[in-house]
Amino acid sequence: MATMNKIPSLSTRVWRSFFLALAGALLMAQGAFAAEPIRVGVSASLTGAYAAPGSDLLDGLKMWAYDVNSRGALLGREVEIVSYDDQSDPDTSARLYEKLISDDQVDLLIGPYASDVTLAASEVAERHGFPMVSPSASATGIWSRGYQNIFQYDSPADRYMDMLIESASNAGLTTIAQADAGNDFPREVARGVRTKAATAGMQVVFDEEYREDNVDFTGLVQRIKASNPDLVIGGTYLKDSIAFVREAKRQNFAPRALAFTVGPALAEFGDALGADADGIMGVVAWMRSGNVPMAYDFSFRYKENTGRNAGVHAAYGYAAGQVLEAAVRLADSLDRDAVRAQLREMKFGSLLGRYRVADSGLQQDKKTYVMQWQDGHRLLVLPRQLRDNPIIYPLTPWSER
Repeated sequence: MATMNKIPSLSTRVWRSFFLALAGALLMAQGAFAAEPIRVGVSASLTGAYAAPGSDLLDGLKMWAYDVNSRGALLGREVEIVSYDDQSDPDTSARLYEKLISDDQVDLLIGPYASDVTLAASEVAERHGFPMVSPSASATGIWSRGYQNIFQYDSPADRYMDMLIESASNAGLTTIAQADAGNDFPREVARGVRTKAATAGMQVVFDEEYREDNVDFTGLVQRIKASNPDLVIGGTYLKDSIAFVREAKRQNFAPRALAFTVGPALAEFGDALGADADGIMGVVAWMRSGNVPMAYDFSFRYKENTGRNAGVHAAYGYAAGQVLEAAVRLADSLDRDAVRAQLREMKFGSLLGRYRVADSGLQQDKKTYVMQWQDGHRLLVLPRQLRDNPIIYPLTPWSER
């Protein structure tokens, strides 16, 4: 009697298909990783004045590379990050980008952290005709030189305070005092404050620049206090914003609102000031908030990988990688002309938000957020559709904290 072959059960067939697919995927992955890796070059500020944000930016970029390789690589090849410490120095960064391009022969470039460092590095990229994605430089002067290879992702510095000033005006605040550290980024923030204040119907009653390395804010706070402003805006970094707040408390100066560019968005600001940080606002390109797309997933995985909480600078690094990846995939090539064309023409949404640049490479769509310290926590307060809590006005008097 003839026997019939037994038909495998559905579960057997499913598992057999799964293992065949898995084996195929592993073979493809082995083939991809056997090829030469795509090398992404970056100079990161791991020491010097920008060490903290520079280190976070590099870790964010490395996390992007890990995710790309976990998904099966880019153009069938593993991604490798080639990085050097530029010591927060523009000249050192320029030499390192020359090395990355000429000696290491990297395939793609990510720019350094700060505007002054990027200004120098971008000259090297332009001379070689090598497209560079700038994750965090915001001084618009970088994009006023007619260069064709530098593509910005951060918001331009002269628009940093627009949302905050508009909100303050709507809340009935009428006067602004501003002080800025003397370099490219805060100077352009100050220029933007003057422009936005005029269109918002607010008066700038104090406007002064101080040395970037200033540590004594006694006289500056006295002069600002004498101008009796509703809103004080500091074009600052972390150390000087902390020093300013401490001096304001010592002089018992509490305007209706107090905001800084760089400082309040960092955990170190709250660590240093404790309850005195409450009510102070800052401007950020990204925040870990349940209302910001992809923020919690990124933050959780970043903490797992690094042991640190994710901040805006880690998001800068990750998002710059996402933009570069999108341009390469759209170009289906590492050809510099093809990648450059995509970086100029494409519209893209990443962890950091929307990407779209003008012909100059200047960012057009990325908006800043406004955060405020409330009860010991950094909360998103603007834009309204993404906020964790409304802004709290006025600033609580120092004696009541």
